[in-house]
Amino acid sequence: MSVRARQLRCRFEGEGGPVDALRGVDLDVPRGAFVAIMGPSGSGKTTLLHCAAGLRTPTSGTAELDGVNLAELGEAALAEVRRRRIGFVFQAFNLLPALTAAQNVELPLRLDRRSPDPRRTAELLARVGLAGRGDHRPGQLSGGQQQRVAVARALVTDPEVVFADEPTGALDIGSAREVLSLLRHLADRGQTIIMVTHDPVAASYSDSVLFLADGLVVDRLARPNAATVANRMAALVESAERAANAVGVR
Repeated sequence: MSVRARQLRCRFEGEGGPVDALRGVDLDVPRGAFVAIMGPSGSGKTTLLHCAAGLRTPTSGTAELDGVNLAELGEAALAEVRRRRIGFVFQAFNLLPALTAAQNVELPLRLDRRSPDPRRTAELLARVGLAGRGDHRPGQLSGGQQQRVAVARALVTDPEVVFADEPTGALDIGSAREVLSLLRHLADRGQTIIMVTHDPVAASYSDSVLFLADGLVVDRLARPNAATVANRMAALVESAERAANAVGVR
């Protein structure tokens, strides 16, 4: 599935007044590409991910999946796209505490009135390093384990595109490598991956990196490696800090 956005703008009310999270962002991700989105905190990364996935309606601009403008879909049609064609890894996991890990993974299928295959569920849990943990509830799992359940849940419908918001943020190095290798494998076999991350090593698994700052795309990097990504991010953070200090001086 290809993902395309044009001139996305998103304004919402913050504690100190209106906040322009996105100020005219373009995004082009062809089918089967793995794109990382990076930038300083508050640069609009998660907002862009939510708008591109149809989880948030932008103030203006268009977001398209395979050429279909999400704004032109009715709520029922948009919900069907989310259930059947999109997988989303939430930064806050969003697991249901009363359900086991296996039941959380299978939830998207049940919401779509499909019967889960227990073998498929067990396979996905094993691929994210949770073999034998399917009967554990979220409260019995560490934060990193809950994050891996969230990754497995996003993949259970075999979606055409996976949107992942900091999918390795709570993971140790070994677990992060497993999840990133899995995402890389999915992209190599034709699934589209769009990932928000702060980690240059995570970004190095992608085909290209899109850098945001203050709601705008400010840089792009093809064929990234961890050192180059880290240098670009350091420059962006330094620039953001200078801008914030300049506002404070005024």
